[in-house]
Amino acid sequence: MTKEIIHIYLMPGMAANPTIFEHIKLPEDQFKIHWLEWMMPEPKESLESYAKRMIAKIEYNDVVLLGVSFGGILVQEMSKYMKLRKLFVVSSVKSKHELPKRMKIMKATKAYKILPTQLVSNIDFLAKYAFGETVTKRVELYKKYLSVSDKRYLDWAIENVIEWDQEEPNPDAIYIHGDKDAIFTHSCHGNCIVVKGGTHIMVINKYKWFNENLPKLILEEP
Repeated sequence: MTKEIIHIYLMPGMAANPTIFEHIKLPEDQFKIHWLEWMMPEPKESLESYAKRMIAKIEYNDVVLLGVSFGGILVQEMSKYMKLRKLFVVSSVKSKHELPKRMKIMKATKAYKILPTQLVSNIDFLAKYAFGETVTKRVELYKKYLSVSDKRYLDWAIENVIEWDQEEPNPDAIYIHGDKDAIFTHSCHGNCIVVKGGTHIMVINKYKWFNENLPKLILEEP
């Protein structure tokens, strides 16, 4: 009797392409990994509408959904309109209350509307915003992973992070966060699995933790 294959869909963070997941390897006799990619938003598209369009790209039922950073916000929105086996939110926030102070100020002042997103050709600007780090020796690494640099997408993405209005954590989500995350520094509290030494890009540089722990977390009974 063959085992049922569990389908896992992975959603990258803001401006990132799904190669951030290239080192995530799970037993192939049990799991099949699928990468999701950012689409171009429609003019003035709501996050709800975008989430529903992304759901249309999922070909199987009863899937596992995992999102990183802004992708973690998106998968929480997607989960409102589909039935999931498991939902993982990595290096992200559980509600609007965990957004950092600078983002709350931007929301109050609407300052995000004047961010210089036309500077996306400046990889340092993009890395700082998406990964919370300035580029030093790793510029080639960032060029590889941060490829979604269209101004229309970035304006939409930044606005939808800052204006996200979820009041309470999703009770069905499994939140995973690094204790050294420089972007979302207040997301380890409450119902959360904390990865020691994990930064905002721990899905890249702590991939062994995910390879070791995701299978049992997926198979665990709720």
